[in-house]
Amino acid sequence: MSVMRGIAGVAALAVLGAVSPFGSSGPAEAQEITLRVHNFNSPKAIANRLFMRPWAKEIEKKSGGKVKVQVFPAMQLGGKPSDLYGQARDGVVDIVWTLPGYSPGRFPLTEVFELPFVAGDAVATSQALTEFHGKWMKDEYKDTQPLVFHATARGHIHTAKKPIRKLEDLKGMKMRAPSRASAAMLRALGTVPVGMPIPKVYEALSRGVVEGTWIPWTIMRPFRLHEVTKYHTEVALSCALFLMTMNKKRYDGLPADIRKIVDDSTGMALARRLGRMWQDDEKPGRALAVKRGDQILALSDAERERWRKITQKVVDAWIEKVSKKGHDGKALVADAKRLVAKYSK
Repeated sequence: MSVMRGIAGVAALAVLGAVSPFGSSGPAEAQEITLRVHNFNSPKAIANRLFMRPWAKEIEKKSGGKVKVQVFPAMQLGGKPSDLYGQARDGVVDIVWTLPGYSPGRFPLTEVFELPFVAGDAVATSQALTEFHGKWMKDEYKDTQPLVFHATARGHIHTAKKPIRKLEDLKGMKMRAPSRASAAMLRALGTVPVGMPIPKVYEALSRGVVEGTWIPWTIMRPFRLHEVTKYHTEVALSCALFLMTMNKKRYDGLPADIRKIVDDSTGMALARRLGRMWQDDEKPGRALAVKRGDQILALSDAERERWRKITQKVVDAWIEKVSKKGHDGKALVADAKRLVAKYSK
């Protein structure tokens, strides 16, 4: 019954959005503009506490109260995390925050930053991804209006019952993967990747549906994954990528002064700020594992090089795949690495 109410609610919002982009049939300049932001993360997660809710207040303040931004976490407006991009595209909601990887195959060029050992820290990668979008990825997102791209810190291997010290320890283990690119990476490492959105990982680990997960420390806290993992191998494989994007007609229909406020409050400056937010949140995420007495493991330089070499085939396969679609895969990987190095300085 609750599912039906959720579907009905989303449908009703879509109908309301179709009546008028400002929620009223009166003149736009005389009406308060309400923008609804939908995301999958918990209300207590830093994405909502330190990003979306403060950003909403910023837009409201800069607009002098002309704009009201409503943030709906935890899929409160209905649907699944994988539906979010489509909800923005179709005007079911105004703005979404999501992972491009939740739409497998939809954003093939974006995947370059998810390839093993391409990303840097969250600050560098968020800025690199933003510049890369302007140069290479505009066609991938032409059906919405991207507001900001950003990344987490690089992820590590967290397991429930078995410590991971070398490649052989991973063989045959069921590991949660958030995207197609990360699944390919985990498969190359010898695991059996299991795709699922982050809200389902706690139960999957507690029930043994998966034996481990690949995520940065910062994601562990809001989803209480420290409670269902005991071993943590710090390897900095890759990162998770995020996107906040807006319905294109909704964006184009905003008054010019409001559109400028949105533009000035997003883009590269916000990407840099969010990258710092995610990177800084690694410390308390790791500290919680230390406090619980969990075992934190580090790979030797030689072992890390083994992981790098065995996952190179994932990079090569990606280059071949996008090259068949008419892109210069080698140039894309080289430029992604160049941009990460540029913003790492």
